[in-house]
Amino acid sequence: MRNESFAARLRGTETLYGGWLSIPHVLAAGAMAASGLDYVAIDLQHGAATERDLPALTTAITKAGATSVGRVRYAHPADICRALDLGCAGVIVPNVESAEQARAVVGACHYPPAGYRSAGGVLAGADGPFCLIMVESAAAMAELPATLEVPGVDGIYVGPRDLSYSLGGELDPNDPVLRPALERIWATCAAAGAPVGVHASDGATARIYRENGCRLVNVASDVLAIGRSMAAELAAAQA
Repeated sequence: MRNESFAARLRGTETLYGGWLSIPHVLAAGAMAASGLDYVAIDLQHGAATERDLPALTTAITKAGATSVGRVRYAHPADICRALDLGCAGVIVPNVESAEQARAVVGACHYPPAGYRSAGGVLAGADGPFCLIMVESAAAMAELPATLEVPGVDGIYVGPRDLSYSLGGELDPNDPVLRPALERIWATCAAAGAPVGVHASDGATARIYRENGCRLVNVASDVLAIGRSMAAELAAAQA
């Protein structure tokens, strides 16, 4: 793993590749991290992992050479602080609808005087954590320029499924409703010099986003990857 912190790399220009972990087991976490990914996001919102699983998962990810990121359940200080205290180097925070809410989220990531996070986390990292704000609704899109002006917002991560629901489109990077919205988000982040990612669950979709300037690129989700791989191997055996 690079000595440079993930937060510092976010401020650079490189593309950072990640995987999405829904299975709360150290073998799954370690195998995903050891594949060469820059980060592994532990899905605490929709996956099976809980806070109890974090110490083992974050340790396995770090030992395998990747950075552990927690996609927390809510934009709430308790969820954010616990993820950071139990070994996540940073957080992806869902359901942020306004710049005011983003400011509160950033405050939960940092100790005073920069924020209001309480000290004492047993696995809290020595480096300052990073904070990625999710954009998942029309309201969040409208607030995006103001959100990007909030000190401590280190990047934007788009949830395309919820965004497509909010806009009345389809979950397709070329959907005539979703695509213009994505391009608007990308352009706004580019103008602000902020890294942006859009969630993908396969490499082909991830490549589309990378080619459009996204620097946080999720290439696979564990459950879907296992199912696809097994189906392909079964088809090969039966051919």
